[in-house]
Amino acid sequence: MSSFVKIDNRLIGEGYPAYIIAEIGINHNGDPEIARRLIDVAADAGADAVKFQKRTTREILTRAGYDRPYESENAYAPTYGQHRDKLELSHDAYRDLFRHALSKGIHFLASVWDPTSANFIDELGSPAFKIPSPDIINLPLLAHVAKKGKPMIVSTGMSTMEEIEEAVDTVHKNGNPPLILLHCVSTYPCENSDVNLRVMHQLRDRFDVPVGYSGHDRGVAIPAVAVALGASVVEKHITLDRAMKGSDHSASLEPEGLKRVVRYIRNAEAAMGDGRKRILDSEVPIRAKLAKSIATARAIPRGAVITAAMLTVKSPGTGLKPAYLPRIIGRRAALTLEENVLFPLEALEWPEA
Repeated sequence: MSSFVKIDNRLIGEGYPAYIIAEIGINHNGDPEIARRLIDVAADAGADAVKFQKRTTREILTRAGYDRPYESENAYAPTYGQHRDKLELSHDAYRDLFRHALSKGIHFLASVWDPTSANFIDELGSPAFKIPSPDIINLPLLAHVAKKGKPMIVSTGMSTMEEIEEAVDTVHKNGNPPLILLHCVSTYPCENSDVNLRVMHQLRDRFDVPVGYSGHDRGVAIPAVAVALGASVVEKHITLDRAMKGSDHSASLEPEGLKRVVRYIRNAEAAMGDGRKRILDSEVPIRAKLAKSIATARAIPRGAVITAAMLTVKSPGTGLKPAYLPRIIGRRAALTLEENVLFPLEALEWPEA
């Protein structure tokens, strides 16, 4: 496996900090000012990137699909196509938001749903592309994006392993740009029993690329668990208020929730360590105080042959380890020892009887 994928100046992969994407998506509700505030939320929480969703509505919907009546409580217009249009930001708004993200020190990404949108996001200067789960089977779009040569982050929700294989093969055959696969369950919200984080291991082992988790789960704990299980990327939806009108708000994190997710992930990474077992410097004084050493169970005169009945184990742990008991028994005491004291370290060299 390539040890990492580089997005701009950020290395992503095993051994590097998880790349945290704050998914704004359409939670701006078509309002550039809300989008701007959400970028601020992501930057303040310590996310690495914000991500939007870019669609060219007429390009992705049939006439019937565009004109279909849309009566959802989350509808912003009477037809589905008009609803989608209401949630699209203008190109000028995107340019302003791109500059704002740069000023905040975080990457600006977008899920691209069609070639026209991919071309615009590319021209905008985004350092990578996101392919949303519904388009993992859209091989023409994957080929179009792959030829641009930028890193691709591909979500794998509602797809089979065979479809993922086709998608990866398409990317490889069309320029083979750096690739990251995200495990995803495309329900909003997703029940914990359906999250199935171990799928990340299957994706990593099968495709030999960095993997991550795009989550629609409830709460703030699962992203940190995903990182502990090997996620190099974590993506979570964010909102200003989960009660806002819109289909994604209820499965999103509010500002404090995002801060907690970032904090939990960084704490989990710190806790993972390097995997080498050793006594830490901070443990040395605790061991000295609480561990056990060989001690005398009774007074031992000089010259006596030491028996098991003369010995016990007690704290502190600054003397001979109890593992040395068999090597002490049968030796002749070179010193007179009081009852209830630690055996001297040099006792291992006393003569055998």
